[in-house]
Amino acid sequence: MSSPWFISVKRQTQPAIRLFCLPFAGGTAATYRSWANYLPASIELVPVELPGRGMRFSEPLFVASQPLIAALAEAMQPYLAQPYLFFGHSMGALLSFELTRWLATHYQSQPQQLFVSGHRAPHLAAADTTTHQLSDPDLLQKVRTIDGTPKEVLEQHELMQLMLPILRADFTICDTYQFQPAQPLNVAISAFGGFQDPMVKRHDIAAWREHTTAEFQMHMFPGGHFFLQTAQAAFFKTLSHELNQILVRL
Repeated sequence: MSSPWFISVKRQTQPAIRLFCLPFAGGTAATYRSWANYLPASIELVPVELPGRGMRFSEPLFVASQPLIAALAEAMQPYLAQPYLFFGHSMGALLSFELTRWLATHYQSQPQQLFVSGHRAPHLAAADTTTHQLSDPDLLQKVRTIDGTPKEVLEQHELMQLMLPILRADFTICDTYQFQPAQPLNVAISAFGGFQDPMVKRHDIAAWREHTTAEFQMHMFPGGHFFLQTAQAAFFKTLSHELNQILVRL
């Protein structure tokens, strides 16, 4: 793929289906690079690289969801001729949901399935919407409590100073998000959560059921907000099983 928005991990001439993966707050496309080793071979993994990070570090950061969704949806158009899927964790789950809505409304296109992870259903109000307003030290402490960033990264002062604007911009997107009621999606949703996630409870994950008229599945795993890392084997087994079911139906 030639677009800066997408990182091709294992390029396929005619993949059976494309899996676009959207990052959590502060995350990059690199988060998903290793996933190709765990997923069915006929799936083309396409991590999404948002502006302001990774190879796009010099580009302006988005601080609102709608302009970001509109730009991403436009960039995706050359790559949606074949069946596709969305996966998003935390902020990425919210973005993938709104992206699905946007594509249906503006491009009459939709993914085969939506995988949302580590985020409450979008109609549920956030318990705290002030994270983006925290001081730099308090914002970094908040990131430490979420426990998804390696300790050795958190201890690199210069690296964290580079990360702060990205984190603040992403938390601004999440904190200022306003859900707009609409008809449920006609897209199957699979929602994933961690049993010990202090921010997103089981009922927050279950509430995603309200946003689809198609099939809904919920999967809970041991671990906190980043159960994707701590329960990796179980997570990939579940995700691969669902992907294989989709492949059979194509």
